[in-house]
Amino acid sequence: MSELSKDRVESTVNEFIDPHLEQSFADAGVVDSVAVNGSEVVITLTLPYPAARYQETLQAELQAAIGAATDHADVSVKLTVNKKIIAHSVQQGVKRMERVKNIIAIASGKGGVGKSTTSVNLALSLAAEGAVVGLLDADIYGPSQPRMMGLSGQPESSDGKTIEPMENYGVQTMSIGFLIEEDTPMVWRGPMVTQALEQLLNDTNWRDLDYLLIDLPPGTGDTQLTLAQKVPVSGAVIVTTPQDIALLDARKGLKMFEKVAVPILGIVENMSTHICSSCGHEEHIFGDGGGARMAEEAGVNLLGALPLEMSIRLQADSGKPTVVSDPDSRTSEIYREIARKAAARLSKQAKDYSASFPKIVIQNT
Repeated sequence: MSELSKDRVESTVNEFIDPHLEQSFADAGVVDSVAVNGSEVVITLTLPYPAARYQETLQAELQAAIGAATDHADVSVKLTVNKKIIAHSVQQGVKRMERVKNIIAIASGKGGVGKSTTSVNLALSLAAEGAVVGLLDADIYGPSQPRMMGLSGQPESSDGKTIEPMENYGVQTMSIGFLIEEDTPMVWRGPMVTQALEQLLNDTNWRDLDYLLIDLPPGTGDTQLTLAQKVPVSGAVIVTTPQDIALLDARKGLKMFEKVAVPILGIVENMSTHICSSCGHEEHIFGDGGGARMAEEAGVNLLGALPLEMSIRLQADSGKPTVVSDPDSRTSEIYREIARKAAARLSKQAKDYSASFPKIVIQNT
């Protein structure tokens, strides 16, 4: 068998379309090196989003593409994928947080669409792909992340002023639920709620996060307005069901972020279809294709569609969400695919260069 043509191999690798970035490797600038030794190809990439669990699939796809382009049936590909996650720009006039590169808001206009379950599984997915991830439960009235993350007890404070995030499954987590009893109602007016949100965000010692996901309460009220005006958000993900009523409210949430110039990374359609556990019959209980239509109308991406499964609810309620309790399931792969797509979309947003500028200090001499 003749040696592979290095030029042909490099061309094939550069022309390969990254399914998450939706552009060629050459256009994305992710190829570090391509070496050819006989029928063996060694490729090194640096992706702008976390993709640790995608590497095996990517290697197989590149091997197939090179084999087809060069007519070498025995081509072997060795792939090294590094990641380089950088900070991206936020709303004008809002200062980016130290030790937090990117904040992603997970929002819905309507309650009951599975936003919190989606948030926790996306956070766990990004962590599984190799990112350093935090999760802030911004629902002051109905915090659910402590239970979903399998966490209890109160966070520690070394100085009496700041608090350490609670951690499980490799995700740093903060919630008002850690500071009150689980069945204690928060009988607070709007200003107290927004102040509590700011304190939870700013007084937590987040440890060098690539992504901080904020699980927002439903609606477009005080909490959402505070987030839009004072919190440095790099992008937002909208969660909805295919149901017309849910879509109406989801559009309001989407338009709110558009008005404050927060990029929409995409839409997640939850409870897209139900497959009967007894007979296997598939049914679109809440309608069909609503998320795709909304994405098309708004000019944003549909990141993925999740099924309505009893196991998702049971696993979240037990403190072992799907991505950690059943990582090899099709549903977990959908969550990870959504997370990779959202992170890839964010990587294409404008960069934040504030850390590159020198600080000017004026001293009397």
